[in-house]
Amino acid sequence: MSRLTYTTAGESHGNCLIAQVEGLPAGFPLPLALLDELLKRRQGGYGRGGRQKIEEDHAEILTGVLRGAAIGSPLVMRIANRDSRLDEAPPLHRPRPGHADLAGALKWDTDDCRPVLERASARETAARTAAGALAKGLLHEFGIEAAGFVVQLGGVDANVPADLPLEDIVKRRDASAVFCPDPGVEDAMKNVIDEAKRAGDTVGRLFEVRVAGLPAGLGSCFRREDRLDTRLAAAVMGIQAVKGVEIGPAFVNAARRGSQVHDEIFWDEKGAEGRKRGIRRGSNNAGVVEGGMTNGEMLVVRGAKKPISTLGRRLRSIDLRTKEAAEAAYERSDICALPAASVIAEAVVCFELADAFLERFGADTMDETRRRFRAAMSNQGEPR
Repeated sequence: MSRLTYTTAGESHGNCLIAQVEGLPAGFPLPLALLDELLKRRQGGYGRGGRQKIEEDHAEILTGVLRGAAIGSPLVMRIANRDSRLDEAPPLHRPRPGHADLAGALKWDTDDCRPVLERASARETAARTAAGALAKGLLHEFGIEAAGFVVQLGGVDANVPADLPLEDIVKRRDASAVFCPDPGVEDAMKNVIDEAKRAGDTVGRLFEVRVAGLPAGLGSCFRREDRLDTRLAAAVMGIQAVKGVEIGPAFVNAARRGSQVHDEIFWDEKGAEGRKRGIRRGSNNAGVVEGGMTNGEMLVVRGAKKPISTLGRRLRSIDLRTKEAAEAAYERSDICALPAASVIAEAVVCFELADAFLERFGADTMDETRRRFRAAMSNQGEPR
């Protein structure tokens, strides 16, 4: 079984975005409704800008499918850009601090940042979200569910209990304009966004992804590139404007003693609280990953998203042609894209997990993958 991989193509104001996914088992029923749902949710959230009023993202399946199911060949999806004006977009000579503009201009020896920003733009994450939606659908086939949401915005912290069922998190998140499962802080978060908008500023902070139902043993401890924490961290850090990632409460744990951090192991003979008999942990400070592998608990991964770099209140920069001081250029942007980042993170986390899942249980067809999974679970015993 080959690795599950994807690549994307396309520019922010080009004709379209493309996602090519390889490694899906033949017979996998494509979750088309989930595809559209994730793409629509990525466009939402309080604080988004005018671009989202123009686009209406939908993934058109071009190859790799027959009668609604994957056939095992490369699957290609196309997402049209309604705001398609790449050749008419003006050159950009005044790089925006915090963007790829200046570093890219220096790398490719140009005084026009337009080619750089068009590909570096977070518009590309629509393609990543589409690929992740397929992966989320694959995981769902095996009882694995994921939810991404906002936990901190600006100076406002949400309370999302560790034992809150995932289905409750999803219901509360979907009822929230800021994609936060804590209704008690929604108005405060919206106020932070409104204040930033009035000041010509932007705001970000922390999102979280939780995944339930993961079997133990996904990933590996043998090579650094196969460690699941390596892969998850890279996927989340790869989202535009994300500057930090933690699995479990990693940064808090780093200041504690080991006796306060490591999750003790117990055997439940009777299976308390409706669980089957088997191994359980007294806590989940590891956030599911130990030694680069899942241990059967809930995955908890967080990403820190910096405030968006395009500000209404222009920052200082230079003109790359004259080298004289100038205000940074302005491209249409959001005030806060943290809710959208939580959706993208949900998608990329699901993709890495689906890749690790197929490494362990995958076969050329979905039927054989299901048989391998059932056999492994019956031999190992169902994790809690």
